[in-house]
Amino acid sequence: MRKARIGVCCLTRKTYDYQTAYALYQERTAELVKDTSVDYCVYGENVIEPEDAEKVIHYFEQQEIDAVVIVSATFHLGHLALMINDALKKPILLWGFDELPYNGGKIRLNAVCGVNLNASNLYKAGVDNYCVTIGDTIDENWVKAIKAMVAIHTTKIGIVGYRAQGFFNVGVDELNLYKNTGLLVNHYEISDLFKKQADDETVAREIECVKREWNVEGINDKQVELVARLVASTELFLKEKGVDALAIRCWPEFAATYGISPCAMMSILQSRGILLACEGDVEALVSMIAVKALGEPTPFMADLSQVNFKDNYALLWHCGVAPCNLWDKKCVRSLDTYFAGGKGVTAGFVLKDGDFSIFRIDTARGKTRIFYEEGTAVPMEKLLTGTFAKVHFKHDVKDVLDVVVNTGVAHHVVMGYVQYEPVIKILAKLTGWEIIKC
Repeated sequence: MRKARIGVCCLTRKTYDYQTAYALYQERTAELVKDTSVDYCVYGENVIEPEDAEKVIHYFEQQEIDAVVIVSATFHLGHLALMINDALKKPILLWGFDELPYNGGKIRLNAVCGVNLNASNLYKAGVDNYCVTIGDTIDENWVKAIKAMVAIHTTKIGIVGYRAQGFFNVGVDELNLYKNTGLLVNHYEISDLFKKQADDETVAREIECVKREWNVEGINDKQVELVARLVASTELFLKEKGVDALAIRCWPEFAATYGISPCAMMSILQSRGILLACEGDVEALVSMIAVKALGEPTPFMADLSQVNFKDNYALLWHCGVAPCNLWDKKCVRSLDTYFAGGKGVTAGFVLKDGDFSIFRIDTARGKTRIFYEEGTAVPMEKLLTGTFAKVHFKHDVKDVLDVVVNTGVAHHVVMGYVQYEPVIKILAKLTGWEIIKC
């Protein structure tokens, strides 16, 4: 994946105070470029006439931008934004500056009217991928939505094996995924992964790491070695294949053929910022990419597995794959073997408390949807195996469950300790995806 490249240009008209407006544009874009998480491509001249629009289009094409900010610094010709949209066909933010104090009774900018002109022209031309903001600063939520879109589009993903047996609801139409996101799924066999051999020095280093960071009393030395070897070999596999994120069919073949399930490996590598989705769930993996771009370095693919209507809480649980850096630092963080005949080596810990969100990009009946909900994770004791958080949602847990089951959302959601509801609304507008909310 790479950083988003956002073009910025300044539309003005000489019948207004265009020189002051351009000075404001320079000041505000100077602040923009301080955000190094985005590559801002700022066009350095006023765009007044159609000939100027041709020049800015050429500049943006050279920069290969992902989105464009069209600043209405003053009122301006209606041709300009339409020309930019027609040539680039990228998401647009229409940004209008606040009006300046009157000077001799004359309106100096009339920027809001310029935004109105552009929005009306685009809408009536059938263009929907624009958003609007008025004020002295850019809409950071729009920027975050662009970051998420670019992260999804530019991440190289793969799947090892296939989806888990019987998990029809997490299967993906790869060409529809490509249509919606630009992603191509690279396929690898399960044996390609666990047969990859890392060098002995790296494996020995990972063994020491496992013993230092985990309580391993519940597993034997051979299982410790297999975990460490799989950590080292998976990192090597990803590097050699040039893959950024991977969905893995984690059962039943791993335990039967390699000797352990990959859960513990996934917990360890995810804590290092590598995105791994279990059970071959590609759309969960895509959701993890988006959540990482929106501020959660190590998202957790979880089941909405237990609900308590009386006390209005749920558990976000999975068998032992949560990134181990999300540990609450209170319970014992252990590696356990509670399924697959003692071969299901998994992580075991309670996740930290704090505000969180759950998110999923999910396709059903020919439509791609976004499911989103917020809440707070609260402390709990380590009363069961696997990795889990006790959570209270913003809405009643019964309402959340009703929405999930009545709209067919898949049984995996992506948890992160970030909240970004305004971004979801923008992302949905720019992509044309529906929003599923309580």
